Amino acid sequence: MEPDVGQILERRANLTPNKVGWVDWDQGKRLRYDELNRRANKAANCFREEHGIQKGDRVSVLALNGVHYSDLYFGLGKIGAILAPLNWRLAEPELEYILGDCEPEIVLYDDECSEHTEELKGSYTDANWIHLSEYEKALETASAERPEPSTPVKKEEPHAILYTSGTTGRPKGAMLPHRMILWNSVNTVTSWGLTEDDIAPVVTPQFHTGGLNTVLTPLYHVGGRVVVTKEFDPEDTLRMVERESATVVFMVPVMFQMMSETDLFSRADLSSIRFLISGGAPAPESVKETYRERGLVFKEGYGLTEVGNNCFSETAAESLQKEGSVGKPVIHENARIADDQGDEVSPGEIGELLLAGPHVFSGYWKKPEETEEAFTDDWFHTGDLARMDEEGYFYIEGRKKDMIISGGENIYLAEVERVLKEHPDVADAALIGVPDETWGEVGHAIIVPSEGSQVDEEELEEYCENQIASYKVPKSFERAEKLPRNSYGKLERDRVEKKFGREKD
Repeated sequence: MEPDVGQILERRANLTPNKVGWVDWDQGKRLRYDELNRRANKAANCFREEHGIQKGDRVSVLALNGVHYSDLYFGLGKIGAILAPLNWRLAEPELEYILGDCEPEIVLYDDECSEHTEELKGSYTDANWIHLSEYEKALETASAERPEPSTPVKKEEPHAILYTSGTTGRPKGAMLPHRMILWNSVNTVTSWGLTEDDIAPVVTPQFHTGGLNTVLTPLYHVGGRVVVTKEFDPEDTLRMVERESATVVFMVPVMFQMMSETDLFSRADLSSIRFLISGGAPAPESVKETYRERGLVFKEGYGLTEVGNNCFSETAAESLQKEGSVGKPVIHENARIADDQGDEVSPGEIGELLLAGPHVFSGYWKKPEETEEAFTDDWFHTGDLARMDEEGYFYIEGRKKDMIISGGENIYLAEVERVLKEHPDVADAALIGVPDETWGEVGHAIIVPSEGSQVDEEELEEYCENQIASYKVPKSFERAEKLPRNSYGKLERDRVEKKFGREKD
């Protein structure tokens, strides 16, 4: 029998049936592994027997975090059906496009994400729309026996379709096969040193790979515990960490920042935490330092929907000694940095990060050309710029497309932005290219001043000149109250361009 994702929960329930694996923080419910596995079985049996869901069919969910994600992720995996969760933060046209692209047979939804539900029901009529309350009622009478697929589930078959953010065009559905989910989990367990004693909050959205694969699946694998809340609240998360004695905390930078700015932060008992790990976007130095002042280990992570959540790892000591590094490649992964011709660059040089291994996805849903373009042989082109130092530690330098060319010289936006944000008077920064008669294009910096500070442009320019090459120094500056960032803290460059400069070609 080839391993499928459903076996993770099934076999964990067999090993430690009475151990609590899931805590519903909002409702105060605690579910044992045998209960979680029975729910997953019931979900699969209900969908198959009542709605005819078969291997390869898609099931979507438009709902806040909850145990229904666990039911679907591991239950559908047992029968070979595919989970295609919907990002409830998207606008109606974006959701309409995704529904039309993945063509789900069922859409599970709740009242809290129903702003567009009625309109979507009218525009996408090929699905059976099921409210969560109806779903829970149906589980009561469904069989709890393990469902058998019509044909064996193979490791290369898709388990989930997760849609990318679509910042450069239409969203693409990344197909995550069973093989990928399993190996990403193994990489995470081995590189992070997770054990059955680990407890982690899940506060990132479960429509995203971060909410499904960063801690949920790996902790099910080793028999740990997740504490799940519908939506992130900074003070509530601190209480969650304290009362549940969380040992591993994964969040995005903006969440860490919001948590540190609460009145409760200085009083909360965080002594149970083994380490914090930030992903989705680079964490500001000020945020990392705030947590380190509390005696906590703060690590930077790196991952993509297409290659898994945890592609690099570093020890507690390395997180301090190699500031800004994401560490070294995890155990079952190959990584290299290449130039535009595909040749490997020397240590210290910037190039594109390429990854290969069993944790890499199988391609984009119904997009064979985009899939072919994303790979060179078995190497996936991440589109991220990176460099490796002489000791083999990797540093992420931004997106390959996030670059301007000034007088024939490449200026990487993230590099300049990082320097700007290290200035004490700068809370946030973005760099865009603006036309220049002499150089073709030069950098224009948008600055968000730190609270109570007055940014002196001449001082900031001089500061940059001492940190980076002169051609990289912004030639003009502009103040802003805030910069547009998505829920994971990533700068939305298309919106920056539209608001502060010219649109990209």
